[in-house]
Amino acid sequence: MTTLEILKRAKAAAPGLGNLPTERKDEAIEAMAAELEASIDPILEANGRDMEAARGHISEVMLDRLKLTESRIRAMAGGMRDVAKLPDPVWKTLESVTRPDGLELYKVAVPLGVIAIIYESRPNVTSDAAVLAFKSGNACVLRSGKEAWQSANAVTDALRRGLKKTGLCEDYVNLIEDTTRNSANELMTAAGYVDLLIPRGGAGLIRACVENATVPCLETGTGICHVYVDEFADLDKAVRIIVNAKTSRPSVCNAEEVCLVHAAVAEKFLPLLKKALTDNRAAAGEIPVELRLDPRAAAVIPGKPAGERDFDTEFLDYVLAVKVVDSVEEAIAHIAAHSTHHSEAIVSESAENQGKFVRGVDSAAVYVNASTRFTDGGEFGLGCEMGISTQKLHARGPVGLRELTTYKYVVRGDGHVR
Repeated sequence: MTTLEILKRAKAAAPGLGNLPTERKDEAIEAMAAELEASIDPILEANGRDMEAARGHISEVMLDRLKLTESRIRAMAGGMRDVAKLPDPVWKTLESVTRPDGLELYKVAVPLGVIAIIYESRPNVTSDAAVLAFKSGNACVLRSGKEAWQSANAVTDALRRGLKKTGLCEDYVNLIEDTTRNSANELMTAAGYVDLLIPRGGAGLIRACVENATVPCLETGTGICHVYVDEFADLDKAVRIIVNAKTSRPSVCNAEEVCLVHAAVAEKFLPLLKKALTDNRAAAGEIPVELRLDPRAAAVIPGKPAGERDFDTEFLDYVLAVKVVDSVEEAIAHIAAHSTHHSEAIVSESAENQGKFVRGVDSAAVYVNASTRFTDGGEFGLGCEMGISTQKLHARGPVGLRELTTYKYVVRGDGHVR
């Protein structure tokens, strides 16, 4: 089926989904989750073909993003059930006012219509995006990267079977068959068919969508995430936070890419950092983190000299850029110059410096004494997320159900005329 034919089907289906009662939507989500679990074997077979084709062409870290396991598929189904438990955002009255003449105005949440999602090599995004769009009353058009298409197709088939089993239109969830650049361009310019385009992937994909889309586009973030170790930091706490932020899953957008260290604690802290990220991991047979050091950090510990672009790079790998700064103000200034406005953290026991950092850093999520890895729809209580928005309109941070609605005004009168 061509991309245009799929868009037409989604557009025709959207009004019916927008008017579904909450109970029907939740029943269908359970059916889709059940079909996902019932289809573990064919999904794993499809994923195996994707993995075999991608091996040798993408890094081991990116292969991990592509890989599905039985536990990951069950977690995908669990995430769908979590969304079913959340309040339905559609047709909620957000504000109301009665004018002096008795005219009643209601601001009511409504679906956007058709949401298109372009994503790369993470097949779990297929179910996350589908369930969030569905619960918020939107038909979705999914466009997977070629590396993950067979996996995404197997997941989509399961979701569509779940819809069919509950007597609902399968065209509420759609997957583009064309994985060439043409289909991405078609979605970017599908005025009249796509109400919101969400790119979820690397910097190149997001930049292409933002620069070329003629439909409304929600910029989800590349994550050049920073952790600043303040002069008043608990250094053991800082090591624990950075080990988690950098190594728990380096291929995701909320992983730390830059560590800023106050000069007053650099000589004591940097050896602890190297020991935890490099020496201990190598001794344990784990991938050591490559430290790319500015000249002041390199005077304290050995590592690779930081290159010109290392403080502006989302590595998505076991690489960490390290810089020594002289104040919390310098840390804030560095983040302002190099951040993608995703997630930043300060480790400090100083309430004054915590306050300066929280007020001064302009990112979607700002952490005090916690890992940046919490920037996630599930961790924020949203069930899952469509992506992490790094822009300011209309959504910022994890994009959940509420962010996938718009609103309209319902005005009630009794023969009122102006």
